[in-house]
Amino acid sequence: MSGGVMRPTALVPSAEHLALPFFEAAHRDIAARLPAWANAQGVDETDDRAACRNWVQLLGEGGWLRYCVAGDHGGALPQLDSRALVLLRETLAFYSPLADFSFAMQGLGSGAISLGGTPAQQAEYLPAVARGEKIAAFALSEADAGSDVAAMKTQADCEGGLWRLNGTKTWISNGGLADFYCMFAKTDSQAGSRGITAFIVDKGAAGLDDNAHIQVMAPHPLATLKLANAVVAGNEPLGEVNGGFKLAMQTLDIFRASVAGAALGMARRALAEAVAHARQRKMFGHTLADFQLTQAKLGEMAALIDAGAVLTYRAAWMRDMQQGSMKERSVAAAMAKMTATENAQRVIDMALQMHGGLGVMVGSRVESLYRDIRSLRIYEGATEVQQLIIGKAVLT
Repeated sequence: MSGGVMRPTALVPSAEHLALPFFEAAHRDIAARLPAWANAQGVDETDDRAACRNWVQLLGEGGWLRYCVAGDHGGALPQLDSRALVLLRETLAFYSPLADFSFAMQGLGSGAISLGGTPAQQAEYLPAVARGEKIAAFALSEADAGSDVAAMKTQADCEGGLWRLNGTKTWISNGGLADFYCMFAKTDSQAGSRGITAFIVDKGAAGLDDNAHIQVMAPHPLATLKLANAVVAGNEPLGEVNGGFKLAMQTLDIFRASVAGAALGMARRALAEAVAHARQRKMFGHTLADFQLTQAKLGEMAALIDAGAVLTYRAAWMRDMQQGSMKERSVAAAMAKMTATENAQRVIDMALQMHGGLGVMVGSRVESLYRDIRSLRIYEGATEVQQLIIGKAVLT
């Protein structure tokens, strides 16, 4: 858990949802093998950066990072599969949110290369990502360009046949830790979102300073990146010039449902912790579980989790099977991300309340979950952005 050593637990995530028709044999195989593996890893998470390096190495050795890339580049499945990503993140987050973070960033950080990279770019980066030999990062956000991506100010210029980047990126996950960054910059300052291009910038590239670490309430690697005529890897863009916004959105669309999966994993762990606590906590000659108020709260928690789960699995299934229009798939992913993360926040809050004073004791599982869940309602599209996506669709 965050701030300590991840130790084996007797708690295991529920597997009842695997009987739903959204899943196939490959997905059930992941769910059958991953819990025991994840529970056996004793990672010291006191130092979040060291822990993430360790997790990437372990996930690579275990073969789990192969689900972050397509089969042609060392992947476990022919294509990036949203349902596999959801199940992996859900299970990893149940045991360790840092393990989930480390896995997710390998996929998100390299996703633009999977979708838009040249064969040479894909061959250089993707197999190394799948083996855990290169740590990836997705550098889109800026201080004034989070939800409003078109407001980014980082500029990419090509002079004398050479591409150089200037500007500042912030809130970059794996910042300072990554071996490469999929970086987005303006190539046409007057064209808004239609003037953005993606590039790959390697760690140690001339003009890149990624040492400004950001401390947050649930420790994980974040940094501000400063670019001063930063050198682009291979001196070529990633995807089409001025096609970066579309590439970024396509990447986020694949992984948005997986954020919901991570929220489900944290919520399921909170419920499991609450049930275990209620069964053993003695009060007025009874266990806490004997009281109807406790039973009602546990019932509400279970329903909130399942509501988010069904929307999450539906969104991942729609993306994998190309069900509905692109707009319908985006709306489904928005519903999943919004509902699963918001419901998980409520579930974890109720679990903490049920633990009483133990719930706010630093180092307890529900206390760390309370901090871990908060950022999921913000990154990869804040709840308010998801509400706008859904609301506009309803009005159309």
